[in-house]
Amino acid sequence: MSGEVRLAFHKPRLLLVSESDDVGCSAIAHFAEDFEVVRVPDSIRALAMLAKEDFAGVFVAGGYAKEAMTVGGLLQNDRILQGMPDGVVLLDSDNTILWGNGRLKEWFGRESVLGANFYAVLGSPEILGPDFCPFHTALATGAPSGSTLRSTDNRYYRIHAAPVFETEGPPRNLVVTIRDVTTEVLQQQKLANIHAAGIELANLTAEELQSMTVEDRKELLKSDILRYTQDLLNFDVVEIRLLDERTGRLEPLVYEGILPEAANRVLYPRSQGNGVTGFVAATGKSYICEDTTHDPLYLEGCAGAKSSLTVPLVLHDEVIGTFNVESPVPRAFSEEDKQFLEIFSRDVAVAINTLELLVVEKVNSAVKSVEAIHSAVALPIDEILNDAVKIMERYIGHEPEVTERMQRVLRNARDIKQVIQKVGQKMTPTEALPQATGAVDRAELRGLRILVADADANVRIQSHNLLERYGCIVETAHDGGEAICMVDNLGPGASYDVIITDIHLPDMNGYKLLCALNEKLEHVPIIYMVGFGYDPDHVVVNTRRAGYRPELLSKPFMLDRLLVAVEQTVSQAPPVG
Repeated sequence: MSGEVRLAFHKPRLLLVSESDDVGCSAIAHFAEDFEVVRVPDSIRALAMLAKEDFAGVFVAGGYAKEAMTVGGLLQNDRILQGMPDGVVLLDSDNTILWGNGRLKEWFGRESVLGANFYAVLGSPEILGPDFCPFHTALATGAPSGSTLRSTDNRYYRIHAAPVFETEGPPRNLVVTIRDVTTEVLQQQKLANIHAAGIELANLTAEELQSMTVEDRKELLKSDILRYTQDLLNFDVVEIRLLDERTGRLEPLVYEGILPEAANRVLYPRSQGNGVTGFVAATGKSYICEDTTHDPLYLEGCAGAKSSLTVPLVLHDEVIGTFNVESPVPRAFSEEDKQFLEIFSRDVAVAINTLELLVVEKVNSAVKSVEAIHSAVALPIDEILNDAVKIMERYIGHEPEVTERMQRVLRNARDIKQVIQKVGQKMTPTEALPQATGAVDRAELRGLRILVADADANVRIQSHNLLERYGCIVETAHDGGEAICMVDNLGPGASYDVIITDIHLPDMNGYKLLCALNEKLEHVPIIYMVGFGYDPDHVVVNTRRAGYRPELLSKPFMLDRLLVAVEQTVSQAPPVG
């Protein structure tokens, strides 16, 4: 008897796939003499069993050819999936792992993950979305779903769950892929933190601007740059130089860990004889010095430095200085480090410009500080105005509450410009503004409300810079449709004194805009901007045939011609009343 028991125990095992109990029992009876038969109802369970236990063969009950193909396909694909860098698992409706390609076992140091709860294997991670129940969603809808998970050790995983459809009924199983995206997510977070730090460099309130001298602001900026460079970028040896346009030298602004003789070294923006700093300033290209002992450009900056990274400080496509970091380790800087430092340096350049470090010796610092801030916010505020009037056009007459809120947005956005101008007037009297900016006073321009419509952002920002210097209130639009919306929603009793438009806007030409505005306004004080005298649509001719004689400005326009055109257009306006 004991021999028979041992003989039965060593029978080869056969996996039987059969949904029907009757068919299954018949098959078990047929194979029982030669095999130990284990029955499962479907191919999914078969794959899970094959992943955990050894079988001499798989038998799919008669009439289930599709099941046979499924099991065969899964067994064939199993070898492919084992080689994938991503984790792949098969889950049941309880999130139990029925099969896996081995990645989760490797990642989490487990002997086996089969039979374990998926979330338990990952250490009960936090679900960050966008779908906070991805597995339930995939089973309930029959459509794939995904989300991002964060584990307790601050690793990030992106999962994608796809339902497995069987012959009949709703899906009961999921194929889930898991990708470790920790590096990608942490890089995005670092980029966001660097950009936020860059914005904070010049984030001073009006009161702070009034109470701080230029030197105070300069020292604050220097300390903030150094702090963020060390805390966020983990660079301890730092040197920032600014180009002095008067002398042509690259003068040191910030230096930490740099030898005194190196900080006092006279450097020019030249590709030869001025070290890596001079080369970067001359070419506008970032430079990684992987080994200082073998780099002909490198000049000693930090004692014992073995590698360095230098990027240009760029403002409006012009190099205004350099940002250099060094390390005692050879090849310490990667392309990723270069990317991070380039992003931070752009914000540093903007902050330097905003806080007047480049022009403090040339003009009144208070006036220029206000102008720099206003220049930085002019186009973003115009974007707010453009979006707000579009929303008002959509909801006016339908959603009074939305319309009222948008009107408040318009008022508040326009008030921002007024606040900046008032701060400037407090810091420097209005009558001193023309002298401080080198402009001749034109009192007749002060307070004029001007709308500029042009697809070119450079034209819009130049209009702000030139006209607001003389006290004009400038707003801009990208195309004719936005210009019409801005006119419609300027506010009760308000109007534009001058409308300056390119003759070829993205959605219409200048003549069509004039016709549209003519239906809304008794008088259209319009000025046309033309490029190189080219007018294929005969905008100017058609306008004159209609009885209008608009002023014409050639682009790029000269300041004096712009001012004269505005003054003449205003003088031709019909008298009020």
